[in-house]
Amino acid sequence: MKSWIKAFRLRTLPLAISGWMVGISIAANQVGVNIILAALTLLTAIFLQILSNLANDYGDASSGVDKERKGEERMVSSGKITPQAMKRAMLVFGLLSFISGTVLIKLAFPSDWLSAFIFLGIGLIGIVAAIKYTVGKNPYGYVGFGDIFVFIFFGIVLVFGTYYLQVQELNWMVLLPSTSLGLFSVGVLNVNNIRDIETDKAAGKQSIPVRLGRKKAVVYHAILLQGGMIASVVFVLLNFQSYWPLIFVVINLLFFKNIKAVSGKPLNELDPYLKQMAISTFLFSILFSIGIGLI
Repeated sequence: MKSWIKAFRLRTLPLAISGWMVGISIAANQVGVNIILAALTLLTAIFLQILSNLANDYGDASSGVDKERKGEERMVSSGKITPQAMKRAMLVFGLLSFISGTVLIKLAFPSDWLSAFIFLGIGLIGIVAAIKYTVGKNPYGYVGFGDIFVFIFFGIVLVFGTYYLQVQELNWMVLLPSTSLGLFSVGVLNVNNIRDIETDKAAGKQSIPVRLGRKKAVVYHAILLQGGMIASVVFVLLNFQSYWPLIFVVINLLFFKNIKAVSGKPLNELDPYLKQMAISTFLFSILFSIGIGLI
């Protein structure tokens, strides 16, 4: 059981919760939140997050990327979980994601077949993308496209989708905080990839830091975090009623600490800052949600 809990990588789950929280807080400013839909949305996001983590564990072990990994121990490469057992677990969480998502769509759009079809398509793409990140003949995570997947699904799809499932109206300004969560989530991935830059390069995994080199990857990291912060500041200013909703800017102190660590710490000391980045994103979402209630 301990091995499976490690394989789930619970420290990454705040990312799924963060995007959901931001989407729900914006929706709550406009409509009464449907608790059942909100719970199913969160459950589906968590299932997809765990599926992605399991697939990453399996895929990296299969490719040999995990052999010299500096960070958290992986279960398949360590031999604590067999590849066959991991594949079965991926199937289980793929089915759980599909079932949860299908029930969510059915309840959210009982007669709107077009919206239901669109969300079903997005959900199926999400399941496939979670697996193909590091699994298969040509995993897109190994050629530098993982950042795009994370930005789209942990930012745009999760935040904007959570909002739309409640309000069922398009509000393009919600793309601003969606962008924030997407960029912060990419920031978490970027810390991971900078930490593993040497082993990834040796294994032929062309992550963004491998392509850019560490110095430029640090600049990229700063752009991600500050770009995300600016997007949410703009969102508040466009809906301005007071300065209180800007309380989330204090989290920039944690982001600057993360940027400094990624810039100067030895690679084998960066693993704690992966967790710090995920927690910082979660704290940002809490303060953003509190502040949104004050608009």
